[in-house]
Amino acid sequence: MANALPPPLSAEDTSLEVSGPAFSPLYQQIKALITRSLQGGEWRPGEAIPSEIELAARYKVSQGTVRKAIDELATENLVVRRQGKGTFVATHAEQQVQYRFLRLVPDAEGKVGAVERRFLDCRRVRAPAEVARALELKAGETVIQVRRLLSFGGRPVVLDDIWLNGALFRGLTAERLADSRGALYATFEAEFGVRMIRAEEKLRAVAAMAVEAELLQVALGAPLLSVERRTLTYGDRPVELRRGLYDTTLHHYRNELS
Repeated sequence: MANALPPPLSAEDTSLEVSGPAFSPLYQQIKALITRSLQGGEWRPGEAIPSEIELAARYKVSQGTVRKAIDELATENLVVRRQGKGTFVATHAEQQVQYRFLRLVPDAEGKVGAVERRFLDCRRVRAPAEVARALELKAGETVIQVRRLLSFGGRPVVLDDIWLNGALFRGLTAERLADSRGALYATFEAEFGVRMIRAEEKLRAVAAMAVEAELLQVALGAPLLSVERRTLTYGDRPVELRRGLYDTTLHHYRNELS
């Protein structure tokens, strides 16, 4: 049951505004128009978007301007270029990007490998004040709270507490989560029409408390890596707050900076 999305843009909606105090370079305007079409569902995740030539004709700009706009969209992981095939809307269902927000890497193998998921809880609750602020909700609005355990090779490694905007995920239940396959963000994308675009994270070292130590099978007070993530969809709208506790005994958190 996907949430209703705004309709594709009409011809009038795609007119360019190139003057005034809000002026931006032409390729940025084209990028914004393409992003609006992505957000509106004109091209769904995994589908090909029109060619650069077609988009240039549509927006009445040069092919080079369109190419520069698409280059930025590809850098931001909104679209994916495939040699000889075209440009496609990025999707979390693709194997190579399923876990692009999961930065935990085994020390030995150098890759995540198979991930086993166990959902421990899923309920609708009133958003605590801190969660409401992070998700830009009014105090007391409904969120869905999920707790899950991720294991690698049978060993529990990540304990996640997740809060989701309740209005966007109506119908999400523990049973529905248990029946889902693949990455959680792929489920959100396919079943609820919510695509996770980017994330902001805060990392700190903490000590395992009783419940967390039992679930992660570590000693009370053992060092854990706390990763707090706020995930955003189109328009920088926050839709998820996630607090994960990582056992880094056999893993490390890896990030690439450029």
